[in-house]
Amino acid sequence: MKVLLFGANGQVGSACRQSLTKAGLDVVALTRADADFAEPMQVISAVQRHAPQFVVNACAYTAVDKAESEEALAQMVNGDSVGLLAQACAAQGIPLLHISTDYVFNGKSDRPYTESDPVDPMGVYGASKLAGERQLQVLQPQHIILRTSWVFGEQGNNFVKTMVRLGQSRPELGVVADQVGCPTYAGDIARVITEFVTAYSKDHELPWGIYHCSNQGQCSWYDFACAIFAEAVEQGILPRAPKVNPITTADYPTPAARPAWSVLDTGRLNGWLSEPMPHWQQGLKSVLASLQAS
Repeated sequence: MKVLLFGANGQVGSACRQSLTKAGLDVVALTRADADFAEPMQVISAVQRHAPQFVVNACAYTAVDKAESEEALAQMVNGDSVGLLAQACAAQGIPLLHISTDYVFNGKSDRPYTESDPVDPMGVYGASKLAGERQLQVLQPQHIILRTSWVFGEQGNNFVKTMVRLGQSRPELGVVADQVGCPTYAGDIARVITEFVTAYSKDHELPWGIYHCSNQGQCSWYDFACAIFAEAVEQGILPRAPKVNPITTADYPTPAARPAWSVLDTGRLNGWLSEPMPHWQQGLKSVLASLQAS
């Protein structure tokens, strides 16, 4: 089965390319140079030209702070182009799997968010991703939306790599301790996507809709940083862990507001998967092992 993958150079996209190919699927992997979501006609043309049996969209505008001053671009990439992609897929009867975010919520909950909880994004990035979700839901009923959180992986820039870099140059640093979420390994997201695609290739049917997709285990950014440094020392990447001081969100102001609570309830997804999502610490070990080997 031919799978068209957008965003193939990103954290999730690069992991998807490997996972889908390993599963024996015919993957057409497109980067921004091949199909730019800031130019929606390129996206539509790609679907028409390649005529796949399944589309995976791992492309997104993810610069959360920059989005506050580039609202039109964020809306085009995350919202309108996703809608046009959905329309192009629906016209050819092609299912579409799309990756979304915990930022569609306001972070004020005191329990894990379910797929049916009210959405209320706090900034431009979250609003643009929600716009993409809504257009997709209206225009292509055969859809899977995976909302994920705190993504890290071997490719691209992410919190794990940033902490390792800072740990190599600083004896002490402050990390936000009053934002809580679920770190999610890109390789595990790719495994989930591959399971959806391979299931469709066999039955030509899926339990369509929204799924929350994150690793098991919740923590603060401070907790995550401490775990990164401990594992980096264990693997010999760092000679010693820097001192990590817990700070508040107010101590580290950013242009875009961050949800204080980004824990997603993954019960629906884990009930469908052949194996439930593992703890994020397993993915952390894999990423640091890759950094050590490079």
